[in-house]
Formats: sequence, C-alpha cells, structure tokens
Amino acid sequence: MFKMAKQLKPFKYSIGFVIILVFIQSLAELALPTLMADIVDTGIVKGDVAYIIRIGIWMLLITAIGTISAIFASLISSKIGVGFGKMLRNSIFTKVEGFSLSEFDQLGVASLITRTTNDVTQIQNFIITALRMMVRAPVMALGGIVMAVSKNAKLSLILIGVVVVLSITIWLVSRITMPLFKSIQIKIDKMNSVLREYLTGIRVIRAFNRTKQEKDRFYKANKELTNTSIKVNKIMAILMPLMMLLFNFTSILIFWFGSIHVDVGVMQVGDLMAFIQYAMQIMFSLVMFTMMFIMVPRASVSATRINEVLEMKSEISELENPKVPLSKRGLVEFNNVSFSFEGAQQPVIKEVSFKCEPGKVVAIIGSTGSGKSTLVNLLMRFYDVTKGCILIDGMDLREMSQVTLREKIGYVSQDAILFTGTIWDNIRFGNQGASEEEIRKAADTAQAITFIEDMKDGFNTRISQGGTNISGGQKQRLSIARALVRKPEIYLFDDSFSALDFKTDAKLRKSLKACTREDTIIIVAQRVITVMDADQIIVLEDGSVAGIGTHKTLMADCEAYQEIVRSQLSEEELG
Repeated sequence: MFKMAKQLKPFKYSIGFVIILVFIQSLAELALPTLMADIVDTGIVKGDVAYIIRIGIWMLLITAIGTISAIFASLISSKIGVGFGKMLRNSIFTKVEGFSLSEFDQLGVASLITRTTNDVTQIQNFIITALRMMVRAPVMALGGIVMAVSKNAKLSLILIGVVVVLSITIWLVSRITMPLFKSIQIKIDKMNSVLREYLTGIRVIRAFNRTKQEKDRFYKANKELTNTSIKVNKIMAILMPLMMLLFNFTSILIFWFGSIHVDVGVMQVGDLMAFIQYAMQIMFSLVMFTMMFIMVPRASVSATRINEVLEMKSEISELENPKVPLSKRGLVEFNNVSFSFEGAQQPVIKEVSFKCEPGKVVAIIGSTGSGKSTLVNLLMRFYDVTKGCILIDGMDLREMSQVTLREKIGYVSQDAILFTGTIWDNIRFGNQGASEEEIRKAADTAQAITFIEDMKDGFNTRISQGGTNISGGQKQRLSIARALVRKPEIYLFDDSFSALDFKTDAKLRKSLKACTREDTIIIVAQRVITVMDADQIIVLEDGSVAGIGTHKTLMADCEAYQEIVRSQLSEEELG
C-alpha cells in the first residue's frame, strides 16, 4: 500500500484540496453542538429570542459551508480515484506489453486480467473512500474528544473505554481477514481462467459433449470463491452490530451519569445535549474507521498483486544504447543456440547452428515437439537464448532494440490471429501506412483476393473476434497478407500453410517466391510438400539438427527426413 501511495504524486494538489475541504466540513460539524448548547442554555432559558435567531443564523451558515465542502470533497475525491485507476490500468498494460513469454507463463493470462480489472477497482474504491474518511475520521474523533472533555471531563472516561475496546476488536478482525482477502483474489483468478477456457473452446466443448463437465468446473470454482467470500463477510459483519451495541450502551451510560451531573448542578442541559452529539460524532468517526478497516485488507492484497506486476523485471531487457545494424540484408545466423525453459531438466533446443541468406527459402521441418516453434520464438525474441547467439545482419539480436528487430521481420504465427474489424483493418495491421493498392497486392499474393471479392462487402467485410466467421484457410491467407504488406527483410512463416489445400499452397509459394526475391524466407512446416522446393531444409529431431540440405541431398543421407517423407508421401508421389 505504501509503494502504491507514491504513485499518487501527480494528484498531490487535488488531494491537498480535498483534505482542506474535509477539514472544513469536520470543523463545521464540531462547531454545531456547542452552538446548539448555547441556544438551549442561554437563548431558551433566558427567553432571548434575538440571541436564538443570531446563533441560528450562524448555525445555518456553518451548515451551508460544511455541506458545500462535503459536496466538492466527494466530487474531487471521485475524480482522483477514477483518474488514478485509469493511470494504474495504463501502467499495468504498458508493463505487460514489455513482458517476455516467460512472465506470461509465470503469472498467467487470467491473473493478469483480474489484476488489471478487479484489483484496480478495489484500489480505486479504496482511494475514493479513504480521501474523505482518513482526514475526517481522526479530526472528528480527536475534535469530539476535546470538545467532550471541555464539557465534562469525568463523563469523557466512558468514551475512552469504548474507543479502546473497539480498536482491539478492529485489529483482531483485520488480522484474521487479510489472508482470506488474498485467497479471494486467487480464487477470482481461477474462476476467470475456467471461464476464459470455456468461452475460447466453446466449439470443442460442444463437439465433444463436455458442456456439463465444464459447467461443473465453473460451478466448483465459483463455489470456492463464494464460500470464501461468505466466510470473510461473516467475520466482517461482526463489526457493525458490535458498533451499534457499543453505541447504545454508551448512550445509556451518558444519559445515566449525565442526568446525575445535571441534577446536582455540575452540568447544564445544553452541555449534556452537546456532549451526546460529540459522543455520536466520536462513534461515527469509529464507524468510518471500521469501514476503512473493512476496505484496507482487500485493497492491501490488491495493491500487493498490482505491485508484483509493476515491479516484475522482464527476462528480456533492453540495452540503454541499443545498436542498429549497418547492413539491411536480412541475414539470419544461429550459432550454437541452446534454450531451456525455466525449471526444465533438459534443454528444448541443443546447439543448433545454421544460416539463412537473403534471396533464399529456408525450411525447418521436424516431428511434433522437435523444437520448430521454439526456434521461431527465439528469433522473434519472445524468449532469450540460454546459450549461443542469434545474429541478424551480423549483429546479436540482443544488442538491438526489440522494435528494430521486429521491424525487420514479417511474422505469421502458427495460430492465425485476427482482430475485430474489417479485412482492411486486419491487413493494414502489418503496415498502418499501406495504400489501398499495396493491400490489394498483398491479398492477391496471399491468394486471398478471390474469397475477399466474393464476400458481400469485400474488403469492408467485418471480422468477428478471433476470426470465427471465416475458415481456417482464409484466416491463414489474411495473416500472410498482413505480413506481406509490411515489406520486411525477413519473412517468418510458422506452420502457416497447414490449413491450405495443396493447390492453394503451391500457388501461394510460387507467388511468394516471385515477390520476395531479395528477402529471407523462413518456413516452419510439418508437411513435406510445403518444404520440398526450399533452397535449404533444416531437419530437427529432439531439439537438435539432424540434417541440413536440399530435399534431394536429405533423401540420400538423412534418416530422420526420410522417415518424415515416407510417412507423408507414397512411392508414386516420391517418384
């Protein structure tokens, strides 16, 4: 919470203004009981109507000042809380943008969503409430005690005992509920994870008739969250009845001993009425303290979770003075590259070395789990190599900025990801400055122009979230068009032709070769037919290079490649 408070620095003047307004409001409320006592003891007893009117006008004026201060304090504190929430969400989003895939694996997507939404909302609500109560509660409590003591010091001992009892109770409840609030946020993460999996995989779930099982999973996660929330709310619910019980006992004691003091002439009736008002104000300040303590544990847990994201250091760090390659050829070199995931016993990639030259098509093939996509992730610097280095135009990619690196690469992922918007928007995503002619040319090269023009709205056809309203092959072709319109030096296709039929695949590779003669093309694939015409084929087996060469040379001397070919092509096709 204290670390989070430092981030409120941009709002320091607004916070200061709110504190002043709340202080004025509190002073106004503290002044009213004394003025009321004067009206009773002086105006009514002596029958001085003019005095009653004069003091009454002062009371109306003070009430107006307090009311206006309260309104503006609420308005400004709300703006501060909402503004801080907006800034915090932006900070988390910006921080997450710089994370490597290792940080995503560590925190989890569902947890990051919860931290950006639910946890920020908890902090936001706490700030709005705290700005008004953290000043008002102590001013009202201390001011009320001072004024009560000034009216009758002996009677004030009752209030001191009540404050001590309630403070101990609040401390005990807070200590018990803190771990429970932390557990609630973790259970929200879990529920979001289950819900996200259900919504993302709805087609598979329905296809396999697993709807009931998934409902049971969600029910279980939801029940765990509900039970923990009920448990913590039962504990927190103790405070308010206890407050009312103490308040009623306090009122009884004040009336009992106060009436005795009035009867013996030690205290006037107006002072007793004022004392009761100050007692109510002190109790009300304790209620505010109680509300704050209800919010503090959960806000503290949320602040810890948010700080965990903001303070997390990415495994992939940028140099203060990154270098820029002097050459713009698109030469890619893997030099004895090895990579291991955190906590893994064996490396996924083992001393891989090869070179991809401009104007050449390099294909990477291997069985499932051989490390093909991991090589792509290392080249894109989604992960950093454990050993060895990857050179782009003779420079270690860790020495250049991530922006410079990715500007050189046109990447088509294994899962064709499209975004909500039109086809224009999705292709232009690769190059915001692309002209209509360039977009059409990219779509034509990617063999997408035909199905686009067959659509009712053509390029203005809207793509639903995740591209669910078009086929897998259409998504892949639009993803390829998005990479082509970027006009990079290196094209990186991560199994991007798997959803295409053989005819479209062949036409696409032919058109790609025609428009990327001077660029480096790296194709990761499982289908032999896709890589047979490549200038160089790299065969991976268990993370190591099993062979490098053309289709012809590998068929002659690479057993791993021969097995892949025989598993996919018949003797007639090989002939």
